[in-house]
Formats: sequence, C-alpha cells, structure tokens
Amino acid sequence: MKSALPRLLALAVIFVNGWTDAPNAIATAVGSGAMPFRRAVGMAAVCNFTGAALSCLLFPAVAATVEELASFPSQTDGITALSAAMLAIVLWGALAWRFGLPTSESHALLAGLSGSAIALGGGLTALNGAAWIKTLAALALSIPAGAACARLFRRLAGDRLRRPERWQRLAAAITALLHGAQDGQKFLALLLLAEGASMGDGRRALPLALLTAAVMALGTACGGRPIVEKVGSELADLSPADGLCADLGAGTVLLACSLLGLPVSTTHAKVAAVCGAGRGASPRVMGEMAGAWALTFPVCGGLAWLFTRLMI
Repeated sequence: MKSALPRLLALAVIFVNGWTDAPNAIATAVGSGAMPFRRAVGMAAVCNFTGAALSCLLFPAVAATVEELASFPSQTDGITALSAAMLAIVLWGALAWRFGLPTSESHALLAGLSGSAIALGGGLTALNGAAWIKTLAALALSIPAGAACARLFRRLAGDRLRRPERWQRLAAAITALLHGAQDGQKFLALLLLAEGASMGDGRRALPLALLTAAVMALGTACGGRPIVEKVGSELADLSPADGLCADLGAGTVLLACSLLGLPVSTTHAKVAAVCGAGRGASPRVMGEMAGAWALTFPVCGGLAWLFTRLMI
C-alpha cells in the first residue's frame, strides 16, 4: 500500500463530512426562509473553517477520545485498518448524499474503526471499552437532548421574538462553528493517525488542524443541497422562530459534548432539534432518516471489515 493512500483517504473523509454533514447546520435557516441557500453555504464554509481551525485549542479531548477507540497489533496493521475504515466512510457518505439522507459521519467513523479492528483478529478486545461507552452514550443521548433543548427554547421564546430571522442567521453561524469544532477534532484525529502522530505532537497537530479546516470548508462549499432540503423543508414546517430554537437546541448539545470531550453527531442533534421545535414533523421523512441511521453501523462496519480483510 502506498504511504500516501491513508492521507488521501483521511482528506476524502473530511471533505465528505463537510459535504454531507455540515449542511445540517444551515438547513433550518434555509428551510425557514431566513437565508438563501448560496449565502448560507458560504457562511457555513467560513464558520466550519474557523471552528475546525480552532478546535485543537478549544476541544482537544474530543480527538483524544477518538484516538483511544481501538488498538491495533502494529503500526502497519493500524494504517491498513484505518484506510479500510475511511474507504467505507467515504462510500457510505456518498451513497447517503445521493438519496439526500443526513447520516452521521461520527456514527460511520465508529463503525468503520470497529469493523477494521475486529477484522485484524483481535475481536472485541481490540476496542477500548471506556472510550466506547463515552462515545456511544453521547450519540444515544444527543437525540433526546437535542429535541428537549429545542422544545424548551421554543416554549421560552414562543412567538414573542422580533425579527427572528436575524437571530436565526446568527444561531446558524454558531451551529456551523460548533460543527467545525466538534467534527474538526474527530477527523483531525483520523488525519493524525494516518500520519502516525497524535494530539500530543503539537507541532504537527496545528498545521494538520488547518488542513482539516480547509478541506472541510471546501466540502461545505460544495453545497449538500439535497440534505439541506430534507432537514430544513421536508422534515417539519419551520418558521424563523422555530428554526432559531432548533439551532439553539442543537448548538447546546454540541457545545456541552465538546466541553466534555464527547464525540457527538451534528446530524442526530440537529434532526432531533428540528423535530422538537418544528411543527408537523413528517413520519415518512423521520422513518427514512431512522432507517439510514440504523443501517450506518452494520454497513460501515461490514465494509470496513471486508476492506481490511482484502488489504492484509
């Protein structure tokens, strides 16, 4: 295997994250009419870059948790398994984008790393139980927490806000910033692992954080319109006030998990927040998203396992 392959795959995963996951941050602002699509995409790209670039200073514990998820027998095996996991994530992300489904790249990352680690013969002992409990707990709690926080903000705000579209634009920018900080750390950890480094190597972490930020912003700038439409328009009816409360709810979850060093899904938090703040959530769209989320782990884990077996 060429040494450049793991780096290229890591960058591809980061790009796909910006392309398919970052649109969740602006979906409500576009769906409620607070911002036109292209302007929202540009804002999200800038905010994603800023959040990801600052992430190694703000929330380094998130990357440390990702680095601890799995162990590999040797560095060579680790690079092989990592490459297989990243290839699975890229394929799954592209497939989900094709159908406009907001899947969780965080969920895909966990599945890919676990499938690859198991494929090397270590079984479940290759997984770090403590890191997994923290990560799975954050993913599971992000859904009820996102819905509850958004509903609380909706109850507090009601319809009393003046010019809520102005506040929603600000809230969407903050959500995109927090997405960049949270996912920038997760995928910076991938890039560091591909380079054979870790968060403890500050001289390498900072330039790689900037590279992660730039690639994520490039992916975000490509749009992800099908996902924006699915979350912002088809999932529920949103007024600017509803969208603002959804952004505040999702942002609260992202910030809390980032401060605690917990990898969390922007997709899960934002979709749950839309259902909590919006009106008339569509059972059909909710079912499609739940089905995609349920398939993420077995599909990504299975693909990573298969690719690892083919590579070793």
